Amino acid sequence: MEMEVTGVIAGNAKRFREQRKLTLDAAAALTGVSRSMLAQIEKGDVNPTVSVLWKIANGYKVPFTSLVERHGEAVSVLRQEEVAPLTEDGGRYRNYPVFAFDEGKQFELYRIVVEPGGNLDAQPHLGGTEEYITIFRGQLEIKVDRQAYQLNCGDSIRFRADVPHVYRNPGEERAEMSMLIYYDR
Repeated sequence: MEMEVTGVIAGNAKRFREQRKLTLDAAAALTGVSRSMLAQIEKGDVNPTVSVLWKIANGYKVPFTSLVERHGEAVSVLRQEEVAPLTEDGGRYRNYPVFAFDEGKQFELYRIVVEPGGNLDAQPHLGGTEEYITIFRGQLEIKVDRQAYQLNCGDSIRFRADVPHVYRNPGEERAEMSMLIYYDR
């Protein structure tokens, strides 16, 4: 499964770079990801972290899921075992892309799992982007532009995501959440 998502990312990353007529050096300057890492990603030699994919998405000015999306049918059922996670923080932060960005809907949806002590420092997204999060298990601390919010199972939060934000599990059990990212037109 991991090889499949790596291949999808490879093809999409290369397609976006080529559409913009960028060399690997120009793409590296635009995204802040090294030329060699971009080359490895495009060849499918490496499964990039969530942070690296966000840098590429922001640099190319595309929604995050456009890098991991598979083109599907009118009805799509996605089984949990079919989705390979994108990881960060040594695997303690796992992002499962569920539904990719759609021009007509302007959003993408993820299932996120954060192990105790797990953390992700997220870069600001494109201007006007908002996140909508609901906690389904455990607890999370979410910092938005240095302001911390403690969330427990059943709590939800909405915030502008075009500022730095952090997800951290301060608890002793796994935290699970649903994350919808909305892109302003």
